[in-house]
Amino acid sequence: MAERKKIVLIGAGSAVFTKGLIADFIQSGFGSWEIALCDINEEILSSIRRLAEKMVAQKGADIQITASTDRRQLLPGADFVVTTIAVGGRRAWEQDVKIPRKYNIYQPVGDSVMPGGISRAQRMIPVMVEIARDIERLCPEAYFFNYSNPMTAIVTAVRRVTKVKIIGLCHGVIYGEKYLAKMLGADVKELTTIGAGLNHLTWLYDIRVKGKDVHQELLDIVKKQKEEHEKNPHVRNFFNPLLEDKEIPNHMDNPLSWEFFERYGAIPAVVDRHAVEFFPERFPKGSYYGATLGIDAFPIEDVIARGEKTYRDMLSQGEGDGEVEPELFQRADGEHEQLVEIIKSLLLDERKVFSVNIPNEGAVSGIPEDAVLEIPGVAAACGFSSMHVNGFEGPIKDMIVKRLASVDLTVEAALKGDRKLWADAMMLDGAVTDIETAEQLVEDFIQEHKDYLPQYR
Repeated sequence: MAERKKIVLIGAGSAVFTKGLIADFIQSGFGSWEIALCDINEEILSSIRRLAEKMVAQKGADIQITASTDRRQLLPGADFVVTTIAVGGRRAWEQDVKIPRKYNIYQPVGDSVMPGGISRAQRMIPVMVEIARDIERLCPEAYFFNYSNPMTAIVTAVRRVTKVKIIGLCHGVIYGEKYLAKMLGADVKELTTIGAGLNHLTWLYDIRVKGKDVHQELLDIVKKQKEEHEKNPHVRNFFNPLLEDKEIPNHMDNPLSWEFFERYGAIPAVVDRHAVEFFPERFPKGSYYGATLGIDAFPIEDVIARGEKTYRDMLSQGEGDGEVEPELFQRADGEHEQLVEIIKSLLLDERKVFSVNIPNEGAVSGIPEDAVLEIPGVAAACGFSSMHVNGFEGPIKDMIVKRLASVDLTVEAALKGDRKLWADAMMLDGAVTDIETAEQLVEDFIQEHKDYLPQYR
């Protein structure tokens, strides 16, 4: 009988991720597994466990479901650990975006950079380091996959103070490839890219369909869309992350990203909603092509409300005695979608290439070896290895180098509980332009999130 492998999911209350991951394991039929679910909310954990058990039983999968609110009970013997946590939850996230508005600073996401992302890092990093130290003590050989944001700062901090094998995963590049394939009217399976950068600012700069470079084809599509807009103005769709409509994506829904593509021949994988936050100097007071970031352009309230509805709908599947709806077993887009393939590649030494957040280690020349980048990495039996990335040069690389400086200060502030470093990180980030505002923002965030910032007490 094959040895049962064990994966621990910390933050199992992320119902969509947990459902998707279990569905993927069921469909893959890959080995015998124990999936251990951990969440600090006992009621939510109970619902998620019931949903997971119903899914497994319904398909007769060789999967054992265990659960606990204490990760230390689950970690011993783990082969893989996954984190999807958000310290403070949606309410804290919402305030990360809303508090800076008092100072005319607007952002649509607030989970990676600018004041909101830096605030989130101060809550997340200490908890993630505690988890990493538990892994180091209880299952030191386990691979640690992190999906929580801010990705770059978290992976940097954990690698700086522990020896665990942490790898940051995000579906941004997968999304970007699907977006471009739809733009081109091509099968995404025939489209390939090379991308490098930071999480949420990964530049896709080598784009091919069946091996043929399609840069000119994309430029031609954009040119045609511009001509059509002159005749019949396009109404912007500011938020369609799942690419649900049947029409070809219009470049005017992501004007900054296509401006970059026309200028540099590279496009941010997750297009405007995330990319705009890395360039606050371009959008003073949140002014974005006639709209305001986070208000009527990618409104944060709509994102949170939709997430809460999806969350409630998913939890309700675990209640009652009926069977789980067939749709829950279908392959779905989302953060989880490559994890089973990555695990298979590691265990079976398939040496497949994935977009991962790992130290540079020579992949991009001119960037420090220990800088965490989102780059192609090979998943082999010996672990992850970064691949040398050819052609990642010029302004798109310079933008990444510039951004790494504020990441470093953000990490140091969170690890040390240093208010001055926190303010300095916001100044270096560029969204805050005077130190008094930066210092006041720090105090506002600490007052709002004091229950989640023990290092600042």
